[in-house]
Amino acid sequence: METVELKVEMVGIHEKRLRKCLSKVKGIEKVEVDVSSQKVVVTGYTHRNKILKALRRAGLKADFWSAQNELLNAYASVSSYGSLRINNFNLF
Repeated sequence: METVELKVEMVGIHEKRLRKCLSKVKGIEKVEVDVSSQKVVVTGYTHRNKILKALRRAGLKADFWSAQNELLNAYASVSSYGSLRINNFNLF
């Protein structure tokens, strides 16, 4: 059994639409949705690329969850309390 974490842009969509999309993929046993952090955790016996492909086919913006997404969510929660500016630096 494999657990796949995805970042799904949930602006203007409902959790029901997301679950319906994933219910068509064979092998999925459990879907957990966290709307506030736009994180979806899928558990089952299916390949992670099939899950991503099903979401994108339904017109949803999705990508695999990464450590960078964790940092962005932390900054977003901090910025809701005040202003926070993130500078981008080129290393090369």
